Amino acid sequence: MSKRKAPKENPNSEFCDFLIELADFEKNVERNTFKSKAYRKAASVLASHPTRITSGKEAQKLDGIGDKIGKKIDEFIKSGTLQKLEKIRASSSNVSIKELTRVPGIGPAAAKKFVEDGISSIADLRKNTEKLNHHQNIGLKYLDDFESRIPRSEMMLHEKFVVDAMSSFDKDIQVSICGSYRRGAESSGDIDVLVAHPDFTSQTKALGTPAKENRLKRIIGVLEKSGYIKDTISHGDAKFMGVCKLPEDGSKHRHLDVRLIPFDQYHFGVLFFTGSDIFNQQMRKEALEKGFTLNEYCIRPLGISGTPGEAIAAGSEREIFEIIGKDYVKPIDRNL
Repeated sequence: MSKRKAPKENPNSEFCDFLIELADFEKNVERNTFKSKAYRKAASVLASHPTRITSGKEAQKLDGIGDKIGKKIDEFIKSGTLQKLEKIRASSSNVSIKELTRVPGIGPAAAKKFVEDGISSIADLRKNTEKLNHHQNIGLKYLDDFESRIPRSEMMLHEKFVVDAMSSFDKDIQVSICGSYRRGAESSGDIDVLVAHPDFTSQTKALGTPAKENRLKRIIGVLEKSGYIKDTISHGDAKFMGVCKLPEDGSKHRHLDVRLIPFDQYHFGVLFFTGSDIFNQQMRKEALEKGFTLNEYCIRPLGISGTPGEAIAAGSEREIFEIIGKDYVKPIDRNL
């Protein structure tokens, strides 16, 4: 058995962390998408920089980093923190919003409304469950388990259980556990499963055939019958969100997402849902530089006018890299 390589370290991770925190604040509290995107872009640029930035002036030489972000980097280097972030963290309403958004199903807008209604803590939510929707009630019910990281050893048991169950149901089904687990992480936040089958393609999806309508329902039915799925949050034609639990004594309830991907788009879906987000951004950027548009569904060549052409088939992740002339990057090395 080959040893897993340790994920690559980001020498600018501290800068990226505070930029992402600022981006989340601008998006979730201030509702300023422009500033949020600017912070995220700067974090992406710094994450891909091979050496540690030593000053704001040096950072400003990089694309997407201006004077204001440069000054924040200087402040952080000098003091180890940012006054703006300290004020944000000290605000009682911001603290309450941050606590309430711990519950799956409660986004910033909902959290802000709860705070305005006098509900400012998890304890308050437990006293007012009648004000929560189905998703929020499920999130609150399993909050302690959901907030507990899933060790890699447990993730491997989930992978074996799901793959074995689906293989016994249909040997032609393709299954991948994506997210940070596929990138070699020692722990994960949830279980993100992608499935595909030869009888469900982008063509049959467009036609709305019975395979599209019933395939995911039958897959989830197998997992429910096995006792693996304990609760359902939502169940559509292409995506299931719910709660699962291994049969072992002492195991915890975990958040489970299962997505049905058209067979001809499967490898694009695996690439996208493996991440990281920053790695995906870099892949899309490199694809554009080579004259292609890439997303979670397909890759298309761009014509002279910039109009995408016909989708190019890819039988593996490696082929997607080959199409844009990029050396294959193993999942373990995509932790940007």
